[in-house]
Amino acid sequence: MTDGRLKQDTFRAREEIVDSTGKHVTLLVTTLGAFLTPYMSSAVNIALPAIGQEFKLSAVSLSWIATVYLLATAIFLVPFGKLADTHGRKRIYTYGVAVYALSALFLANSNSEIELISFRIVEGFGAAMLFGSGVAMLTSVFPAGERGRALGINIAATYFGLSMGPFLGGFLTEHFGWRSVFLINVPLGALIIILVLWKLKGEWAEAKGEKFDLTGSAIYGLALAAMIYGLSLLPAAYGYGFVLGGMGILVAFVIWESRTESPVLDVRLFRGNRVFAFSSAAAFLNYSSTYTVVFFLSFYLQYIKGFSPENAGLILVAQPAVQAIFSPFAGRLSDRMEPRIVASAGMGFTAIGLALLVFLNGESTLGFVIAVLVVLGFGFALFSSPNTNAIMSAVPRRFYGVASGTVGTMRLTGQMFSQAIALVSSAWFLGNAQIMPENYPQFLTAMKAAFVILAMLCTFGILFSLARGRTKPDEAILGQSLKLTKGNV
Repeated sequence: MTDGRLKQDTFRAREEIVDSTGKHVTLLVTTLGAFLTPYMSSAVNIALPAIGQEFKLSAVSLSWIATVYLLATAIFLVPFGKLADTHGRKRIYTYGVAVYALSALFLANSNSEIELISFRIVEGFGAAMLFGSGVAMLTSVFPAGERGRALGINIAATYFGLSMGPFLGGFLTEHFGWRSVFLINVPLGALIIILVLWKLKGEWAEAKGEKFDLTGSAIYGLALAAMIYGLSLLPAAYGYGFVLGGMGILVAFVIWESRTESPVLDVRLFRGNRVFAFSSAAAFLNYSSTYTVVFFLSFYLQYIKGFSPENAGLILVAQPAVQAIFSPFAGRLSDRMEPRIVASAGMGFTAIGLALLVFLNGESTLGFVIAVLVVLGFGFALFSSPNTNAIMSAVPRRFYGVASGTVGTMRLTGQMFSQAIALVSSAWFLGNAQIMPENYPQFLTAMKAAFVILAMLCTFGILFSLARGRTKPDEAILGQSLKLTKGNV
């Protein structure tokens, strides 16, 4: 079969899939899932002070409750993205919702720090299935001309979850206890499963039949675990040993993936695809510089400024609310002009917001805090959906699950790195002490030091965003697919 004939058949098959599947149903299901995980992430941050008081936990221990979830998700995200490509994206997505809802039920009934951390790991396992298949399902259904709008809506749901997380988390924690924060996920997860089984027809598994790279997945997970655990031990000397060891294992992973027949992550996507590689790096740096903002501001508003959990959550809504409002606009804009321009402008606004947070102190006004959150929200809205559009549009269809997993991995590893910065900063200035009035000055110093690092990271990320080049049209991606396919034969 000639390349031209294959091109025609491929686009014809794509249109048949789009017509038979029901784009709106797919968008609804993935949008509900996009709300679920960020809601939990932001709501837990608000509930952490209450959890710490019940179990008498230090700031470092509380940070681990957030970190282990991110670590588990990141370790399994790319493998589940590959499984979604080979065994069906809808199937993996459904399993992920089920695991996520059940883990939330167990978390609500936890009675110790160990139980909390253990079930958060299981929750991260379920989140990996969601992240590794949701965006891939959406990209499978929507053609290039509509993809930015669909991803914008999906990402708006993510930000709506981030918006409702602090508010609902604060309200539930204050009136019903922190356990209710987890319980609300159970009925929502059940609703998503019912919709998938009842309304969502068809399946997507363009890489069906390919072998699963279990060895590569194990090496990848070990590398991430070593690096993140090492970061949590800093500034202790053996922490650097774990970080360097993890980086060495990551090099071994790249070597293995370049030689194995069916890699869990085809490293050629990074070597020969400038848009994919630089967009992924920009995503990592953006999430690295923003995730821990809510972690620090949650403590700042409740401890330093004396707000209740409910009111603190309401204040923190400002950032994701702005993100939710402007994300669909940014997604549509990325369909009409280069995603690189829109995303880079977003990173610029984000860097400005982070730089302003460096000046935060005990006398800062509430208006200043809200204004900075608005700037951050606007910047992140401009960056996220155009950047995701660039990544997903830069790969062939058979790699959508892997690309979706890569998007999630950049997000999760970035969030982990951001949380690791919080861990190191807290450990350096606070040690293992609880946050008490007598060490509020040390907490403020730790927070400001972290914001300096985050602002520098975001500024560096602008360079990657600008350097990615132009996004290729679908025809060019198809040609790239032919080269990769021939290379695997």
